[in-house]
Amino acid sequence: MSGTAPRFDRPERVPWAAVGVYIAVAYGLAWLVAAPLWLHGGLRNPLAGILLIAMMYTPAIAALFVVFVVQRPRPVHVAEYLGVAPFRPARRIIGLALIGMFGSILVALLSVLLAAAVGAIHLDLVTFSHFAQIVRAQLAAVHTSVSIPVGLIVLLQLIAIPVGGLLNSVATVGEELGWRGWLLPSLRPLGTARSLLLTGLIWGLWHSPIILLGYNFGEPNAWGVLFMVLGCVTYGVLIGWLRLRSASLWPSVLAHGAFNASAGVGTLLLAAGAPIPPVDYIPLGWPGWVVCALLIGVLALLRQFRIQPTLDRKGARPEGL
Repeated sequence: MSGTAPRFDRPERVPWAAVGVYIAVAYGLAWLVAAPLWLHGGLRNPLAGILLIAMMYTPAIAALFVVFVVQRPRPVHVAEYLGVAPFRPARRIIGLALIGMFGSILVALLSVLLAAAVGAIHLDLVTFSHFAQIVRAQLAAVHTSVSIPVGLIVLLQLIAIPVGGLLNSVATVGEELGWRGWLLPSLRPLGTARSLLLTGLIWGLWHSPIILLGYNFGEPNAWGVLFMVLGCVTYGVLIGWLRLRSASLWPSVLAHGAFNASAGVGTLLLAAGAPIPPVDYIPLGWPGWVVCALLIGVLALLRQFRIQPTLDRKGARPEGL
């Protein structure tokens, strides 16, 4: 930030009381929503899919509560503070949204390739034998003998990832409105690095109600929570950069949606064999941590974290476009 002119997209100092209330509400609601899973069936509960989506909206509820009820002084322009409006300059926002979407897909693909390169996993890019086993089991479960080329299914799945990312964004906006919409700008007085890392840490721990049920990693213990925290911190820096670089919430929303949509890429490409721990190939696992860290290093070398423009409320071309 240059000069002494006030910025409406960040406070002068961290509103710690509001941050504390935000964390308490977001975490409390997450555990409340996940409670039926703990009481009956875990992730096999018939309502699990609905409850997981509902949980994604708890950070948004917490953010709206604190910004309108708790935070003092209240932001002068709430929409700009949260990064939801105005949608200007559109070229910058759309460009970074596309970078976020396809960059997130690239992170997932590179994570799988890195794991294969170091021998942690083996790929089958010809018969897709691991995925073929899954398809055969699903067809057998519904007593169907229809034979569809597995390679065609894999191709269609890969092509559909961007579309899936757009659809997922309907849910990821619930998380992003909280984490990158309210929390990150509220922590910005700490400095770019600290605000990004602390946001990622809080974001990762928020997932504990479902990680402790075995979600993502199949590790219903402290290791699973640690893996999730590391994944959220490293990937969170990247989508946090999208938020700071664009001054808009929407690039991180779309990036997050694409990231979730591409999380199963490894399942499509693995070779059949002994079960492999998800932490060894999913983008939230260690290969993803490495890939994200390398991308963060590139952004740092290019001084991209220093470019933090504002949204354009008057239609003028902002600095740092």
